[in-house]
Amino acid sequence: MPPARDRKKTRAGRIAIVGRPNVGKSTLLNALLGEPIAITSRHPQTTRDQILGVVTREDAQFVFVDTPGVHRARHKLGARMNALARDAARDADVVVFMTDLTPEARPTMSEEDRAILAALPKSLPIVLVLNKVDRVKDKERLFPVLERLAKEHDFAAIVPLSALREGAPPEAQQRARPAEGLRRLLDEIRERLPEQPKLYDDDTLSDKPVRFFVAEFVREQILRKTFQEVPHGVAVTVERFEEPTAKKPDAATHIELAIHVDREAHKKILIGARGSMLREIGTEARKRVEQMLGKHVHLQLWVRVTPKWFESDARLKELGYAGDGAVASSGDGEDA
Repeated sequence: MPPARDRKKTRAGRIAIVGRPNVGKSTLLNALLGEPIAITSRHPQTTRDQILGVVTREDAQFVFVDTPGVHRARHKLGARMNALARDAARDADVVVFMTDLTPEARPTMSEEDRAILAALPKSLPIVLVLNKVDRVKDKERLFPVLERLAKEHDFAAIVPLSALREGAPPEAQQRARPAEGLRRLLDEIRERLPEQPKLYDDDTLSDKPVRFFVAEFVREQILRKTFQEVPHGVAVTVERFEEPTAKKPDAATHIELAIHVDREAHKKILIGARGSMLREIGTEARKRVEQMLGKHVHLQLWVRVTPKWFESDARLKELGYAGDGAVASSGDGEDA
């Protein structure tokens, strides 16, 4: 009998993406998936939850876990976010430790980088991703940077890339450069994943429910449109999610969400003159929700003042940051 055809063994596992705030972790996840499921903004600590994204190849499955940026926590929400990052690293098979590059080509890691790196499990392979290399025009300046980074830790691999550019649409990639960094990153990770069957169905993109992404898309628009005026203390909860019935399959999906802010002044800013800001936030968020669901959506937003919600265990639980729960619908609203 002829010898059996040699096949690559299937590898699969969890990969935690960890690092400081604003180094590009969520942008990297979106680039790897080819779908913008993780929200991004200029705000630090935009990511508040572990966001799982699945990349499936014929012979491998990469279960990426985007994590909140590790930072000096100032309240209970911040402490919870740091704990989520630590838990993701502890439960991973591979860790992607991410840092970024300044236009001046910073020669070594920051003290914050070193502290995060020191706290990672010693037994796990750690792949260093040096992001935002597009900031450096003279690429020869990268070589001494990579040499110095290699001396910081016994990394399994070091991959320089630009998550923002490599995650761009194909036509934009052609104008910039091919996604070589992403391909190399997947190859380096695959070699270090355990040999085992795939953990999810091939068509799985994330394990988060649609309601989670709807609330996140609204919060993303708040952060983007009120960057200076409204601090980071904003939470969004889904109050009503009503899908079309069998009798009216073409009807719109009705979704109501409550936006929780810390102060009355922030509520006024979010509503805007005659509801203008709230309508703008809702309109942009609705576009992303409709793109995800593939159907017409009727989105309604309410703004509620919930003082110091990020310091209260009970409020954190009600708002979905420490367990399941819901809050009653009240406040000023606008249809989008």
